[in-house]
Amino acid sequence: MIPPRLLSRRALLKQGLAASVSAVCLPAYAQTPEAAVEQAHAEIWRRFIDKHHIMIDFADFDGSVSLPTPEECQLGKPNALGWWSPIENGAMFNGMYMDAAVNRWRHTKAEADVGKARRLMEGLLHLASISEVKGFVGRGVSTDGKSHYPMGSNDQTYPWFQGLWLYLDSGLATPEERKRIIEKLVTTAEVIVALKWQMPAEAPFGIRGGFASISFEGAPRLLFVCKMMHAVTGDAKWDALYREALQQRDPVKKLSRLEYCEKGMEFENGKRHSWTSCNGVSAIRLLWEMEKDEALRAAYARGLEASATVAFESLPLADKFDHADPAPFEMDWRVMNAQWQPQKTEQEAQALAQAQLREFRKVAPRRFKETDFVREPTSAAWIVTLAPDRKVLKTRAEAVRRVIAHYDYARLYYSQFFWVESAWWRLPRD
Repeated sequence: MIPPRLLSRRALLKQGLAASVSAVCLPAYAQTPEAAVEQAHAEIWRRFIDKHHIMIDFADFDGSVSLPTPEECQLGKPNALGWWSPIENGAMFNGMYMDAAVNRWRHTKAEADVGKARRLMEGLLHLASISEVKGFVGRGVSTDGKSHYPMGSNDQTYPWFQGLWLYLDSGLATPEERKRIIEKLVTTAEVIVALKWQMPAEAPFGIRGGFASISFEGAPRLLFVCKMMHAVTGDAKWDALYREALQQRDPVKKLSRLEYCEKGMEFENGKRHSWTSCNGVSAIRLLWEMEKDEALRAAYARGLEASATVAFESLPLADKFDHADPAPFEMDWRVMNAQWQPQKTEQEAQALAQAQLREFRKVAPRRFKETDFVREPTSAAWIVTLAPDRKVLKTRAEAVRRVIAHYDYARLYYSQFFWVESAWWRLPRD
C-alpha cells in the first residue's frame, strides 16, 4: 500500500492561498469564453509542451514536473504502460490538439500559430522514431529525449495518424515536411496492416491494442486510416480495404463498421469517457469531410449527431468542479513505485497499473476531480462541435461556452482541458 504523504509547508501554503484567492475572486464562471480560450492556450504552451514538442499529462503551476528516467522506462516504473506518469499520452494529446492548432491558424493566419502546429507535427514524428520496432508509436519520452515505455496503444496511434493528416490537409507542410510525413505514415500503416491491424510493441510485449474490432471503438479508426492513406498515397489498395471494411460485420451483434459509425458514440462499463471516445467521433468527422458518396456522408452525419447528443449530457459536469476545493494533487507520481513489480505481459502491466491507481486515489483526490469534472466535460464539448449541422450547433453553443468559461486554467494540474480550444474554434461566429 502507498503510505500517505505529508504535504510540505510550501505546498500547504500554496493550496491554502489558492483556495482563499479562488473563494474571493472567482465568480461562478471564471472569465469570458474568449479570455478563457486564450488563457487555456497560453497555459498549454507555458507548462505542457516539452522541449521535444510533445504534450505531457500534468505539471505544477510553475511548470515543474519530474519526468521518468531512462532506467524507470526500461524497468517499467510505475508500470510498463506508462499509465499515471507525466508521459502517458503524448501521441494521443498531440494528435488531438492538432485540430485546435490548425483551426486556430485558419482564424488568425499568425506565423506564431504556424510555428505551434509545426512543433506538434515534429513531436508526432519524433514519437514514431524512438524505437527499433517498425511501426511503433511511443507515448512520450524520458529525460534523454528518447527512452520511453515499451507499449503504445490504439488510443495513442489513432490520434498520431489524425494529427499528421490534419497538418498535411491544412496546407502548412513544406515539401520536405510532406515527404517526411508521408514516408512515416506509409511505414507505420503498412506494419499495422501486416499485424492484422494491431499496434506493434517492444519486447517482451510484442503487440498491444488495435483497430480491428468491429465496434464503435475500432470501426471509425480503421476506416479513417484506410481513407486517409488512399488520399495521401493514391494507392488503390487502400480504397479497396476501405470499401471492404465498411461492410464487414460483428459476428455477435451483426452490425457492420458503417452501422457502428452511424450509431455513434457508446460508453462501456457504465462510465462516461468522452476523452477516449472522442478518438472515434473525430474519425467519423474526418470520414464525413473526405467522403464523396452522399449516402455514406449522410450515415456519418447521423453518427456525429448521435454522438453529440450523448456528449451534450456531460457538459453540466463542469459545474461540479470547485476551484476552492482544497483536495491535494500529489505531484510525486513515484509513490506508486511502492507497489511496483516486474511485468512480462500486457495483462500483468495493466493489473499493476489498476492496483496503483486505487492506492493513488487515496493520496491524490484532486487528480480524480480534474479527470471527472474537467477532462470529461471539456472533451465532450469538442464532440458536440464535431456534428456538422450548424443550426443544431447554434442551439448548443451557449452550453459549450459555459464549459469553456468555467475554469481558471492556470490552476489546473492536468493538461486534459486542451479540448476547449478545439471546441472554441468550431463554434459558430455568426
